[in-house]
Amino acid sequence: MDVFLVYAGLLILLAGIILIVKPLPVLGVRARKLASLVLCAGLLLALCGALLPAPLIRTESMGTHLDYFVPVYQFYESHSVLVRASPERVFQAVKAVTPDEILLFRTLTWLRSPRFSEGGRRTVFDAPPGKPILETATASDFLLLAEEPGREVVLGTVLGDTPFVSGGNPTPEDFMLLVRPGYSKIAINFHVQETGGDLCRVTTETRIFCTDFSARTRFGVYWRLIYPGSDIIRRMWLRAVKRRAEAG
Repeated sequence: MDVFLVYAGLLILLAGIILIVKPLPVLGVRARKLASLVLCAGLLLALCGALLPAPLIRTESMGTHLDYFVPVYQFYESHSVLVRASPERVFQAVKAVTPDEILLFRTLTWLRSPRFSEGGRRTVFDAPPGKPILETATASDFLLLAEEPGREVVLGTVLGDTPFVSGGNPTPEDFMLLVRPGYSKIAINFHVQETGGDLCRVTTETRIFCTDFSARTRFGVYWRLIYPGSDIIRRMWLRAVKRRAEAG
């Protein structure tokens, strides 16, 4: 609902701008007044959606490593796909998928973060061709939190104005125990589960825990703007995993 409100508001705002630039002739002078009201209504709706409070969600069980590292969170997305391959082959595909195998990956990551490779350093948004995305992630801003071969891999990163550990080289325990104000903890996993009939269900879930109201508000605005693109990337990513795993 929050994302819907943001984008509905942006569409109404755009309609208001168009009416101001090119009023409808049948409305005459009143058109600009109406357009101003439409513009303000769209802006208000988008702001309401972006600033909606995010409820705290708690996991009901500890069935994955992701549950262990992020048991409570305010924002999340989850997607899954069935793959006809063994868990080992599926897990290898998860770790081997490259950016060029994911439809629209380059376009959507550029829209999300157009300033690539600041200081010559690669990021997951600028993953080089031919190199697995997860490998690029752990070599840049993401930390490998856990890996259980054939079952699950979990990566995490932290957003904040300052590093969350002094001296660098954070550990998975540092990530898990971080509760100081001003940070947003982001974790993403790929989980492989046998379902029978030579099928596996691959699930990727992203969870975000913000440590205080300010961080939650800032991240909420960002998340609600980029969510549609993130949703598409995750779905295309799973399709790439499925193609690679089933191809053998």
